[in-house]
Amino acid sequence: MGAVLGLLLLLLGVSHGVKTHCDGRQNGAVCFGPLGGTVVFRLMDDASKIFRYAWKKGETNILQGREEKVITNQITNRSSFTPSNGTFRINDLSRNDDGEYTLELFFDSSGSNKAKQTLQLNIQVPVSSVRLTSECLSEGEKRVSCSSQEGDSPRYSWTLNGRTLSNSQLLSGNSESQTITLKQDQSGRLACTVRNQVTSVTKEEQISTCGFQFFDCTLLNGTYITKWLLPTNETQCIQSTTLSGANLPTVLGVLCALLILLVVGVAVICAQKKKKNKAEDDNEDQDLTYADVKIVQQRREGRPMQQMAEPEVEYGQVKFSQRPRQTVEPPREESVYAMVRKGR
Repeated sequence: MGAVLGLLLLLLGVSHGVKTHCDGRQNGAVCFGPLGGTVVFRLMDDASKIFRYAWKKGETNILQGREEKVITNQITNRSSFTPSNGTFRINDLSRNDDGEYTLELFFDSSGSNKAKQTLQLNIQVPVSSVRLTSECLSEGEKRVSCSSQEGDSPRYSWTLNGRTLSNSQLLSGNSESQTITLKQDQSGRLACTVRNQVTSVTKEEQISTCGFQFFDCTLLNGTYITKWLLPTNETQCIQSTTLSGANLPTVLGVLCALLILLVVGVAVICAQKKKKNKAEDDNEDQDLTYADVKIVQQRREGRPMQQMAEPEVEYGQVKFSQRPRQTVEPPREESVYAMVRKGR
């Protein structure tokens, strides 16, 4: 019993000061008021210009007046009417205030010139005491739930670092779910807003990841894995290729740089090889033009003059000339002349 009483006192404390506004000048208007709080209706533009008016709920007259004079107000202890702007204020709203209200306007004494309009008032319990609870799942996902102790017809919305949660950040749920599951690499300022037609309350917390990493490698025991795991001695890779969402762009950038360097290196090697082949082709185009050859006869001691020693050949300069390549006509035979001199 004490717990229930405490909850009611808490609810009244939260509701006190909560206020809503409703434009009742449009026929069929739907209004919302906070339980224990205040609602302000705009019933007409200026009561002083209306001959007679009556506002009632069902068959019970709530307010009756003539021009600027209030004749009857059945809830005067918690309400007030301002004729100059046609506003009616009700405080300390209860469930009994919920329902349909009818306003009758008479513009002359005959009663022939009149108008009638209705509005629906819905009483709601304000949202209070929003709480976030989170837990890590088996593969590093984080499940977060948002709740409030009180609040009729609550609606939920989520933001992370000031931005509405997108499907790319979620494994389940959406930005309007009461419970969501965040992907393994999501962290930052997580905020949940709970609202209904009369109140809106936001709860924010700083959340971190569950410490998991994505492994795409072969373990020391020979097992190949591609999954999110906690880094332990059992998850050491032979060649570690653990990647996270933050490291992946860096790895791709390094691979692109290596590919560019490889292409440039191949281009340089090809250019050098082409230059070398051209130089060798130019050397092959050189022809022998002439040779200056001398044969010298030497006298040896102890032999008759008539016996001639074997001639010795003395080579002089050998000159080459550059000639252009011929691609159409076959090469012609060229004569090579040699000057031969005999020496005694």
